[in-house]
Amino acid sequence: MIESCDSGSLPFVGDVEKFLEGATRFGLYSVDDSVKFFEKRVIEGFLDKVGAGIDIPNYPQFRDMNEMFLVMMDGIEKVKGGYTETKIPSVKADKSHIPEVMVIEKNSQVIYEKKGEPFEVKVCVTGPYTLSSLFLYRDKKIFSRLGNTISQIVENNVFSEKHGKVRLVAVDEPVFGLQDDSLIDFGSEGRENLQKAWESIFHKAKSKNAQTLLHLHNTADELFWEIKSLDIIDSHVDDPLYQMKRTKERLESTDKFLKASISISDFDTLIKKRIITTSRQKMTELAINERISQAWTDITSRKTDPEIFLENLDIMEKRLIEIVSRFDVERVPYAGPECGLKSFPTYESALECLRRVSNTVKTFPKQNSKRLEN
Repeated sequence: MIESCDSGSLPFVGDVEKFLEGATRFGLYSVDDSVKFFEKRVIEGFLDKVGAGIDIPNYPQFRDMNEMFLVMMDGIEKVKGGYTETKIPSVKADKSHIPEVMVIEKNSQVIYEKKGEPFEVKVCVTGPYTLSSLFLYRDKKIFSRLGNTISQIVENNVFSEKHGKVRLVAVDEPVFGLQDDSLIDFGSEGRENLQKAWESIFHKAKSKNAQTLLHLHNTADELFWEIKSLDIIDSHVDDPLYQMKRTKERLESTDKFLKASISISDFDTLIKKRIITTSRQKMTELAINERISQAWTDITSRKTDPEIFLENLDIMEKRLIEIVSRFDVERVPYAGPECGLKSFPTYESALECLRRVSNTVKTFPKQNSKRLEN
């Protein structure tokens, strides 16, 4: 059976500064008002994902994905233009746990009672390659140094108890493969260090009985196939990974799996697709961009409901059928949006996207078993 999961981020509603302060102070000042606010919003966000029908929800990610992990590290200094290492990075003694994950574990009984059964959660962490891109100075060993720190964070944030547990640990590497980088040239020490860093992170997760997933935005560089402790690969809707015949061969030879990306997550792209499909004449790129800008103005002023730009169940179903038909259902254990939903204009529209994804996955076995056999 295919299950639904999401990539984490949602639009934030409320006092973001208070939320960020609460995240910083969580675990240290339990009676602080900002801490209570942070905890409340995280639980609400997680329960909203559960209510939308997502089987394995990621913790609600309202903070910057890179900064939230860099602030957990000692030996890192933020300077003009990026970050620098002041010593070998390590996990801060009082910052070894992701606050959002701590909230979910602390409130596991509440979630259990709301859901009516034990829950499972997905925990995502930023990968060493993506974090390295923020540093002003990068050498061939930076992946190892950052990877060791992320491994420690993963080890401290996989829980399992009677009310709920971590099912999936995802490493997010959106920058990997998008640009030429001499540090990871074929045969280089840097490339070998990145491979070992990924292996170390995923090994920590598997040692805690969690499945492992690598989230990419581009799979042109195929280093990920060499990671023995990696279970599942995830990329964007239009990535060739989901179309190539060679993918099936590599999945079988390396015993890996795919998360099917069935919903586009960039809202500008969703607006553009609707403009093109509803236009009666061919439009220039300039005209399309002007219409996109006007659409955002209408959404912001509440003249337009953003949900009209969401993809329907037929589109999501078609993508899922194509992927399962191409790679077999045994190799596609999960399906979900291609990325986080932070670019969505409203919290409600993001939840509606998750509902449509969930409904597509839940109705898939019943509606399409005969179509797949044919």
